[in-house]
Amino acid sequence: MQPANHIKDHWREKQLFNSRVLICALLALGLIGIVVVRLANLQLVNGDYYAAQSQGNRIRVQPLPPTRGLIYDRNQRILAENTPSYQLELTPEQVPDLDDSLQRLQASGLLEAGSTARIKALINSRRRFDSIPIRRKMTDDEVARFAVLRPYFPGVEIRARLARTYPYGAVASHALGYVGGISAGDQQKLDPAAYAGTSYIGKVATERAYENELHGTVGHEDVLVNVHGRVMQVLDTQLSVPGRDLLLSLDIDAQMAAEQALGNKRGAVAAIDPRNGEVLVLASTPNFDPNRFIAGLSREEFRELQNDVDQPLFNRALRGKYPPGSTIKPIIALAGLEQNAIRANQAKFCRGYFSLPGSSHRYRDWKPEGHGMVDMNDAIAQSCDTYFYDLANEIGIDIMARTLESFGLGDSTGLDIGPESDGLVPTRSWKRRNFADPEDQIWYPGETVIAGIGQGFMLTTPLQLAHATATIAMRGTRYRPSLVRGMRDPVSGAMAVRQPRKLQPVQVARPERWDQIIASMEAVIYDPKGTARALGLNSPWRLAGKSGTAQVVSVAQDEQYNEEELAERMRDHALFVAFAPVEDPRIAVAVIVENGGSGSGVAGPVARTVIDTYLASAEL
Repeated sequence: MQPANHIKDHWREKQLFNSRVLICALLALGLIGIVVVRLANLQLVNGDYYAAQSQGNRIRVQPLPPTRGLIYDRNQRILAENTPSYQLELTPEQVPDLDDSLQRLQASGLLEAGSTARIKALINSRRRFDSIPIRRKMTDDEVARFAVLRPYFPGVEIRARLARTYPYGAVASHALGYVGGISAGDQQKLDPAAYAGTSYIGKVATERAYENELHGTVGHEDVLVNVHGRVMQVLDTQLSVPGRDLLLSLDIDAQMAAEQALGNKRGAVAAIDPRNGEVLVLASTPNFDPNRFIAGLSREEFRELQNDVDQPLFNRALRGKYPPGSTIKPIIALAGLEQNAIRANQAKFCRGYFSLPGSSHRYRDWKPEGHGMVDMNDAIAQSCDTYFYDLANEIGIDIMARTLESFGLGDSTGLDIGPESDGLVPTRSWKRRNFADPEDQIWYPGETVIAGIGQGFMLTTPLQLAHATATIAMRGTRYRPSLVRGMRDPVSGAMAVRQPRKLQPVQVARPERWDQIIASMEAVIYDPKGTARALGLNSPWRLAGKSGTAQVVSVAQDEQYNEEELAERMRDHALFVAFAPVEDPRIAVAVIVENGGSGSGVAGPVARTVIDTYLASAEL
């Protein structure tokens, strides 16, 4: 069988070859066209934009956070400073897997367990190229541990920063406050540019009230970085401006003396210079160590502070509201003199109780057997309740309220670090506004009677009592309390001293009435029957004061108050107000010891300690 004869078709093969060459040529031309169009877009159409982007990858602007201003006491002793510390910072755009990195940092003990949600919320509130602190005030061991692990955590660095430090620890913590990390909530209220690179912000008290002055102005530097983000060269620098230093009116020696005298009791001390309103002492116990907040409290630690039954975070000096008790009797007596309801030397008989006309209810004196014949001086010196029950009933609640309010009671003092409680001076109109039941809106005569000894609805803060006492010491002249005495410019070093701010004075018809009231307060300490006669022993300066107790629970008519039978937190509060020296007042102080019982026996010695400490140092 013959094989088939296949003839090769050269023309067809040539045509196939040419078509393939044409397709390849067209494909090549198309690809070249795409490249040309892309190049034209990059270099001609968007050349300026991409040039700027390229420069941005090469030059980076880094913020230079300012140094926070320092805080001093009135004698230039530093109360809040800045010390070097290390902190762990994370730059989100440089971290490949955020969740994994945070989890591994927790596993290595460098982050608190369960902190992921908090850190991610903070990261989401900041720009992705910002360096965000995720752990502050690291120990040397923690720094060394991270140095070993550093290659496994891209985008996470150890950086040296200045951290706030309080050299006196818990002393004056309620006056100074503390700084803490900028939270997501803080971030929403702040100007991001003003706080670029800043890790801390004032949270309470002075640190918060004067945040704008303490913070300073952010600077920046332009740096040349390589492809890995490492700084190769600093091109330009605009230095930050430090925050202003604050000079407080606090006397740290007197402050420490107050807190030590209060000890482990719950209470507060407020002391004022009557001549200008400067706050010398602002103590509240128990207190807290603000240094703990700098490193960052764990959730458990913060919850423990918040839930502590003794409320260490609560500023009792400014926000604690207490019945003033007998400490307001000198003011009630002044109201009686002004209304001609009493004369200073007019004697009345105290039988140990007072009853309203037509009523059998007895408003009892603290001394069951009574004080006998007493005039105004005796009534204040011996704290005769019956005398002031009768006086209050005679002058009425409206006159009492106006007089007490003229001394600043029932309203916040306007202290520059706030916030403060207003307290309460009750009136008929106040009761009508604040009670829903029409029966409860009626003002009863018995409510006027007990208001005369600072009980019932009446509430004051320790600072208000100190302010009122300073007003008595200055015979009606009043100044707004202030804590910041001056500010120092960080560049020039010039100190701007604040001037005292006068308030509406308390006017009296006859100036000698001030002498009569002050003499009765001296008798509290120097009269043989004075309730605080032990406080005047060996005092190098003349003192004037008034003791007081404030009921926490009421006692029925047929019962006697027995402190030993009551739970500690149901016992009377102890109060004491005083000023010295009488002839040239330089300090007015108010003390409250919660559930302390005797005003003269418990709160009085605290006041004497504060006065002695301050005046002794002021003499030097």
